Amino acid sequence: MEMNSTTDPRAVVQDASERWQASADCVEYVGMRVDGTPVVLNLTAHERLSPNRSLGLVRHSPAEFDWGYTGSGPAQLACVLLLDYTDNETVAQQHYIQFRNDVVSQLVCDGPADCWHLTGEDIEAALAEFEEYRALTPDGGAPSSSLPANWSAVSRTDRTVFQRRDIDHYVVRAKGSEEWLIILCAQGDRAYPAPLDHRTLPVENDPVSAVQALVAESNDLVEPEEAN
Repeated sequence: MEMNSTTDPRAVVQDASERWQASADCVEYVGMRVDGTPVVLNLTAHERLSPNRSLGLVRHSPAEFDWGYTGSGPAQLACVLLLDYTDNETVAQQHYIQFRNDVVSQLVCDGPADCWHLTGEDIEAALAEFEEYRALTPDGGAPSSSLPANWSAVSRTDRTVFQRRDIDHYVVRAKGSEEWLIILCAQGDRAYPAPLDHRTLPVENDPVSAVQALVAESNDLVEPEEAN
């Protein structure tokens, strides 16, 4: 299988969703141990999966992959599965750690055949969940007159994200049917954003002051770097 795309992973997932969904109903992977060696098959393609192609992206466990825990072997298998299913290196590299944590670490060989099964539909559901979390992640923005100089605003279709320029704190402002939800988050090396604090207030209230309060809290937690 050949891979030519270098598109942003979020765009790749969205643009390719119809193709993946069409295959989700028929793709099935099965894993088992043969004489103690982990073996994974793509039943749909009648192929035994190999870590070889994935080693060009990550090298957690070059010799073989594994499952059932969060370690190097499962990390390699997560990359192998995503690469085989999506046929896209960018998506596999972006999501394999979370896929390992949420999916591969939970795979258990059981039943009469002493094996595990994973379908394309299972992978689709995991990828969709990852994208919901990534949608919160800020990616640039413009200065805002109502915020300190080390913050900028990023407009979304359903929310506004205020991103801190000097560290990875940001504030998400979302409007519900009855109230504003405003969350101060930190990303770091986490797969998902970690909430630090939040505010809620009725939708008829102006949310600017609540955003400013959380921005000030972030600046108090970690003092802004001095401008050169």
